[in-house]
Amino acid sequence: MTSGPGQTAAAIAARRQQAKDKITRVEKAIGQLRRERGRLAVRAIAERADVSATFLYENADARALVHQAVADSKSRHDRRTGEKHEQIEASWRERALNAESELTRTQKEVRTQRLRIGELMGHIRDFDQMVPGDSLQTLTTENATLRHRIQQLTREHRALQERLEGARSNLRFSDKRIAALEVDLLEAQRQ
Repeated sequence: MTSGPGQTAAAIAARRQQAKDKITRVEKAIGQLRRERGRLAVRAIAERADVSATFLYENADARALVHQAVADSKSRHDRRTGEKHEQIEASWRERALNAESELTRTQKEVRTQRLRIGELMGHIRDFDQMVPGDSLQTLTTENATLRHRIQQLTREHRALQERLEGARSNLRFSDKRIAALEVDLLEAQRQ
């Protein structure tokens, strides 16, 4: 068997056709993996296209397709990761701004409370200076006397309340007795 120029040309044409078919399958596999959001790597593409990884590395067109697909996948992944990162960053930025404004408000509130406490402490000091030690004893005695007087007035009030209630009861009884006597008097006049 001798091979002639016609057979060599046919073999070269067959190899080129096989390479084109393989490249077509590689393009199809890349498209499927993109739609499925599968992992775009040389081994995954080779398995899906049913070609060898060696073919993908050795064939210039196939190598360019794979490199382009992997680069697009990485840039798409990087964009998605960047977008997610931006969303997370925005939410943290918002939280930080809210915390900062709340901290400012709290600091103002603490400052206001401290000023109020200072004013009240000043009033206490002023009161202590106005009331000497002997006056304090006098105020304590006067307070005890006033409490005793309040108790005495409360007892008197209670006794007066009881007397008032008794007087009201007597008045009701008297009113009933007078009404009964008037009825008796009217009956006596009719007869």
